[in-house]
Amino acid sequence: MKKILISAALLLAGNIAIQAQIEEDFADEDEITVTDEQGKEEVIEFPEAMTFELDSLLNLYMSKTYLDEDNDCRMKDVNPVFEKEVYIDRLKRMPTIIEMPYNEVVQKFIDRYSGRLRHSVSYMLGASNFYMPIFEEALETYGLPLELKYLPVIESALNPTAVSRVGATGLWQFMLATGKRYGLEVNSLVDDRRDPIKSSYAAANYLKDLYKVFGDWNLVIAAYNCGPDQINKAIHRAKGCKDYWQIYPYLPKETRGYVPAFIAANYIMTYYCEHNICPMTTRLPAKTDTVMVDRNVHLEQIAAVCNIDIEQLRTLNPSYRRDIAPGATKLSAIRLPQTEVGKFIDMQDSIYAYNAEALFTKRATVEVNDNTPTYTRSSSSRSKSKKRTSRRGKTVTIKSGQTLSEIAKRNGTTVAKLKKLNGLKGSNIRAGKKLRVR
Repeated sequence: MKKILISAALLLAGNIAIQAQIEEDFADEDEITVTDEQGKEEVIEFPEAMTFELDSLLNLYMSKTYLDEDNDCRMKDVNPVFEKEVYIDRLKRMPTIIEMPYNEVVQKFIDRYSGRLRHSVSYMLGASNFYMPIFEEALETYGLPLELKYLPVIESALNPTAVSRVGATGLWQFMLATGKRYGLEVNSLVDDRRDPIKSSYAAANYLKDLYKVFGDWNLVIAAYNCGPDQINKAIHRAKGCKDYWQIYPYLPKETRGYVPAFIAANYIMTYYCEHNICPMTTRLPAKTDTVMVDRNVHLEQIAAVCNIDIEQLRTLNPSYRRDIAPGATKLSAIRLPQTEVGKFIDMQDSIYAYNAEALFTKRATVEVNDNTPTYTRSSSSRSKSKKRTSRRGKTVTIKSGQTLSEIAKRNGTTVAKLKKLNGLKGSNIRAGKKLRVR
């Protein structure tokens, strides 16, 4: 019996050592190196979301409010290692339309998720309760394979506020031009790419269009990452071949890892238990509803008057990038906890009035200062200036609508003196002309 216990302890220690080695191998890496059957090494970049720090995910409002670590989970830091045949069999058994083949590159990405990123996977499994129903509904609406719901896992690590190095934004990481092309409003106040529902339907629409072009889901997924032009170039360089794994050498480095990462994401979100990854426990958020506003309203006004956490309001209304719903531009939706909708309706006047002057500082009209500037100079320079002025006199340019009496008053003289200085017989003057005033 003692021998069995010692063996089990050694096995556990071995697994922990393997896990520690995996995490050390991947620490602070943004790329991996794989070796093909001919011994040739190749460097592949990880998708950016696979380099996110866990702290940034756990500090999100939804995480802090509705997710908790599962402290009852056993062996959560032990990652078992399996023969490659086990991975091949598991991938083959997943109920997907999109093929999920195994190779060394896929294995590297599975190791990344089950190793260094296992705690991020724990977060994503918990957060999937918030977002997967939205993704599935959008994909189902467009008749797409539901396994595409794991694209945001590699795009954003299920961080709705994610912004990439090149400006791709939101759960589905839309670039500005693509987002606008698929109906997502983006301006100084609004960014619909950050809205989980709107961006999910736009992404499904985009994926469907890409499938019409390529007719192959691996190529569609790759095109989602680098754009259809890059895929067409790779196909051209591969002499017209349309197999992702054959055009692979002609793809950008990150895109070479993108489809393997997608396969690995599907694997780890399905077989997390086999790797002792414990989903964070989830409490369902409070029910919400929307109200429409036809005036600009600041989220701080709602938070103060209705006594709602401002971070909750920002999370429920992620499109409003400056905390302002531009109802004056067009009817705008405000999502609120369902229990607060009645309070908002009853207290609208108080909400709109609250601290409005401080929160809305844009002026509708402004007065232009058209006074002639005066400058402080030394006494000697002033006396010289007066002498020059007295010798040369002073002229002004007549502005449209001005009268002699107005000009005389502004320059401390009289109409009679102006007429005499300028040889005028009547009172008619023309805008744009010069007029001596002394």
